[in-house]
Amino acid sequence: MWSRMLYAIGLGALLLLSGCDQPPNPPRASLGLDAVLGDGEPHGFARADAPRVFNFPADYGAHPDFRSEWWYLTFTLEDDENRPVGVQLTLFRQALAADDGSMREPPGNRWQTPQVYLAHFAVTDTVSGTHRASERFARGHPRLAGVTADPFHLWLEDWQVLAVDRSTWQLTVDAGEVGAALELSLRGAPVLQGEAGLSRKGERQASYYYSLPDIAVSGQVRVDGVERHVQGGGWLDREWSTSVLSAGQLGWDWFALSLDDGRRVMLFRLRRGDGARDPHDQGMVSAPGVRDRLLMAPDFELRPVRVWQDEKGVGWPVGWSVRLGSETWSVEAVMDDQRMQTSIRYWEGLVTVRDDAGARIGRGYLELTGYDDARQADGLGGGWR
Repeated sequence: MWSRMLYAIGLGALLLLSGCDQPPNPPRASLGLDAVLGDGEPHGFARADAPRVFNFPADYGAHPDFRSEWWYLTFTLEDDENRPVGVQLTLFRQALAADDGSMREPPGNRWQTPQVYLAHFAVTDTVSGTHRASERFARGHPRLAGVTADPFHLWLEDWQVLAVDRSTWQLTVDAGEVGAALELSLRGAPVLQGEAGLSRKGERQASYYYSLPDIAVSGQVRVDGVERHVQGGGWLDREWSTSVLSAGQLGWDWFALSLDDGRRVMLFRLRRGDGARDPHDQGMVSAPGVRDRLLMAPDFELRPVRVWQDEKGVGWPVGWSVRLGSETWSVEAVMDDQRMQTSIRYWEGLVTVRDDAGARIGRGYLELTGYDDARQADGLGGGWR
């Protein structure tokens, strides 16, 4: 899916640059679009190929030597009447070409940049029974979009997350009919996913990946002009890389589960066209005072048990059985249609976790990518139709 997301960012950037009056000589985005669309090796970018030392707060910020990265914030909230509310804010950065210095002509012109940004915002509102998604593109100019590390500041126009201090951030988004103003209190150290932060997706594909899975959240969510106080938990996923999924990998199913007993569980499976289990499926279990536990493919099982079909006939698995060691949980969407109806369609939404007796033991977020795809519409690659 993310190869197609890169396509959407690249195409949106070309449209954005071609329709902008500044600067008079826009960046040569077409050079980078070849790297976005092509399956060959991108040139001039750094690669995630070995473990590294992470440095905070520096690694909250951008890594422009890599082709792409994202800041993925999801929130499992409840209003004052204990009704579930889900909020997602994601910022993607994509380099259309490696910056060899030629992009900075004339000197000091910050419009001459190979960096473009895409932001997604969504609210899952169980009161109205709706999932609202919005999208924005911008080039990486300080007046439009970017990320700084210290103090941490993420923004695309007036959508932003801004650090008040080292442990408190504020999120403000106005997307018309929906919006949010949330205070985020960071708790616990970052969790390094994969091999000390190196998350392998294939023989030559990998990203640097860490999470902040335990964020206390409170504030306001607005839906159709009505504001409601909410509180609950948040999760930040951070990845940067230069590679995309390898040939034969059609997409992934990703789970971020916050359990009531304090455990935070990240799991993903990479779906293959031949239907086989991918050996690079991974997960991580973290909890306060306990050493993080890396999970590999044999350690867990993700099995879809219920599929919702949209108006195009595309099937989205919105009910799952999750086996982790001796435990078996059900993960169920709070509403079936939580598709991101954006430049590239995927499913991202709020889920409830129950134990094998049916008792609720947590909430989380589920992401389904690569289902709305012509290859799968033809019945290939294990798509759900």
